[in-house]
Amino acid sequence: MPNTADILVETLINWKVEVVFGLPGDGINGIMEALRTCQDRIRFVQVRHEESAAFMASAYAKWTGRLGVCLATSGPGGTHLLTGLYDAKLDQAPVLAITGMQFHDLIETCTQQDVDLTRVFNDVAVFNAQVTDATHMENLAGLACRSALAKRGVAHLSIASDVQELPLSQAKRSKRNRPSHVPDRWFEGSRLPDPRELERAAEILNSAGKVAILAGRGARGASAELERTADLLAAPVAKALLGKAVLPDHHPYTTGGIGILGTLPSQEALETCDALLIVGSTFPYIEYYPEPGKARGVQIDRDAQRIGLRYPVEAGLVGDAAETLRLLNEKLVRKSDRSFLEKAQVGMQRWRAAMALAENKDDVPLKPQVVVKAFGERLPENAILATDSGQNTEMAARHIDIREGQDFGVSGTLASMACGLPYAIAAGIAFPGRPVFAVVGDGGFAMQLGEFSTAVRYRIPLKVLVLKNNMLNQIAWEQMMFLGNPQFGCELQPIDFAMAAEAMGGIGYSVAQPDQVEPVLDAAFAAEGPVVIEAVVDAYEPMMPPRMPPDYESNFRKALPETPGHEMIEENISEEPLKSLMNHD
Repeated sequence: MPNTADILVETLINWKVEVVFGLPGDGINGIMEALRTCQDRIRFVQVRHEESAAFMASAYAKWTGRLGVCLATSGPGGTHLLTGLYDAKLDQAPVLAITGMQFHDLIETCTQQDVDLTRVFNDVAVFNAQVTDATHMENLAGLACRSALAKRGVAHLSIASDVQELPLSQAKRSKRNRPSHVPDRWFEGSRLPDPRELERAAEILNSAGKVAILAGRGARGASAELERTADLLAAPVAKALLGKAVLPDHHPYTTGGIGILGTLPSQEALETCDALLIVGSTFPYIEYYPEPGKARGVQIDRDAQRIGLRYPVEAGLVGDAAETLRLLNEKLVRKSDRSFLEKAQVGMQRWRAAMALAENKDDVPLKPQVVVKAFGERLPENAILATDSGQNTEMAARHIDIREGQDFGVSGTLASMACGLPYAIAAGIAFPGRPVFAVVGDGGFAMQLGEFSTAVRYRIPLKVLVLKNNMLNQIAWEQMMFLGNPQFGCELQPIDFAMAAEAMGGIGYSVAQPDQVEPVLDAAFAAEGPVVIEAVVDAYEPMMPPRMPPDYESNFRKALPETPGHEMIEENISEEPLKSLMNHD
């Protein structure tokens, strides 16, 4: 006779869950036993920290579109999940979090690890329940899976440790709870926009002279349709960071990223357009959108709540991006005036030339752009790339060109440090055999350094580029640019990451000189198994937006004199391309 934990695991298997990320603990011993006895049908991936388990579940859901699952014990094990679960919540990734609890009759008695995780998870979860017995689990397990997928968010089940082992035969079933009345299937219908909104959207876009497109992760799977839309509208496509892989970076219709990590042509396109089409994005920095009233807006999103969230659109198309774009394209008239697109394309040529100045420097200390560009050029056609949050994100966004067939992922709206390595490991678990890469900073990598041993354990074909400047560099520049305060508290104690990789059973390389970059990367890419490439780079290379706002520049100048290393910073910003970014009108 199955017990509560057996029913949970069998339900996960029925819902086509293939992997559970987690860390054992006494509060989930019953679930661990159920997983052990089903090893041939469901895989348990052991992590070194529960936060990583949640990050991996979130990333797995993003990479695959399927349900990600993480597991943690009671008390601190469960609370450790929260950061990764908020990543899933804010980026709308379907994740099921399973946590243990103390014995059912000791809840709220101040016993060991007596944390009411259902109360703790109230804000992060779209579905949140405590399981009382095996018959209750029969209903809740499938509903939790369905809720996470339907609402594209976090579902949470918390199960007392003794309840996990309670046999179904000992559970008292109510008369309204009939066995097997809940199907273990996911049902989803066509997501099509309102025809009247579709007509209104076509009228807006057809009548506009200068259309810009902003594409995000919601446009994933709609690349062909998006390309057709851009061609019909002669529209440059700016990409939110989560949409980096929606169109290849060298595609003639894209102007690359938008925002502080983006390109000047993207910013100029959104500043000067008279119509904006937003496809699958709620890019949060509204200062980069057109000023309200200067451009007419159309938005496509499968979530009606997100229509008009960032910009006052006139037409809202609630539906699947690919299906909606197909219907919209049928109503669009190809524009004969291509000048707006052509201007953006010329701007991209200038932007790339400016970025090449930084990517080809032979300065010492080593410039991060040099090693990131060389790293990106070596990515194979089916590569999966993850990045962390920090200045490393800017480097990957601007200096690695994603090509067709490659994929990209990052903690988007949460923008959490320590996400890059778990994201990369989740990609390796999701797609066995595909080469996996990550660009991370020394600050974020150190937070979850132990997870590199997880990559070693599961033989993930992972190459991690660690930009080591012994600084929390993005935070340093934010202190200076946002508030005009001198950098403070951002210096890091150095770690030998190459040696750490070797100590965990992987391979470690280190590079500090420009002439070492090519041979070291060649050796690292030829090596088998998980590899860390530690690149010791210039700590005084500023993080610059594509156009420095006047208040940022004023704050930056104010903060410089009292900032440690200001002489080196001033030397860097006196050279191209930083000089032009600082002084662009």
